[in-house]
Amino acid sequence: MSTKEEVQTLLDFAIQIVRESGDIALQYFRSDLEVVNKRAEGKFDPVTLADREIEDYLRGKINENYPGHTVIGEEAGETTGTDSFKWLIDPIDGTRGFVAGSPMWGTLLGVMDGEECVAGVMHQPFVKETFIGSQAGAFILTDDGRKAIHSSDKQQLADAVLCCTHLSMFHSGKALDSFVRIAETCRFSRFGTDCYGYGLLAHGFVDLVVEAALKPYDIMPLIPIVEAAGGVVSDWHGAAVTNGGNVVAAANPALHEQAVKILSR
Repeated sequence: MSTKEEVQTLLDFAIQIVRESGDIALQYFRSDLEVVNKRAEGKFDPVTLADREIEDYLRGKINENYPGHTVIGEEAGETTGTDSFKWLIDPIDGTRGFVAGSPMWGTLLGVMDGEECVAGVMHQPFVKETFIGSQAGAFILTDDGRKAIHSSDKQQLADAVLCCTHLSMFHSGKALDSFVRIAETCRFSRFGTDCYGYGLLAHGFVDLVVEAALKPYDIMPLIPIVEAAGGVVSDWHGAAVTNGGNVVAAANPALHEQAVKILSR
């Protein structure tokens, strides 16, 4: 089991390299960028040079400084190490938003010790915000410095602001019906938020995020941020998220309990 000192060292390193990688993202953002569809047929699943170069940069830095650690990234898969630590990389979470010129995207980097993500970073270089989370707390880093953040204390779904990336992530009719039920219960909903919605939840502006069919690198780096801010993250049945899937993130236990009752039907 890792110590607080070990985790803090890894988190500091993660913050440094993720913020450095932001320069790569900004070179391509809102430019005439070639977009490739990763799927030969079916739905559009874009990847860009920005995705690949950011992941290559982060992988290189991790391998150079922690050669025994496992690294798993969205674009290049898994490089297995001998240590218990594992890094999860999503170079641009929200590539569709990135391609569309929307600032609702970010670079995710998580540090796992065994099955637990012990530190997470989400960096949005265009708005110059970095969300971080660990046992030491949840913080937002900006040009003005570091500020502790906390999720909201709203106790009823009727007062809650709900975020989701897109309805297309609900592949089955039952999953879509569950989302519609909870959306109709909440005060209002916003779409297209990708990872940034979880940052807004940790910061107290959004109260609930409900999504489906997530990969581990989509969600695991965000869990320490949300939980350190006072929120709760689970699958739709209230169990721990260990491998992605259907996810609900709530600002506090009361909202989480109400959301799970609807989603687990």
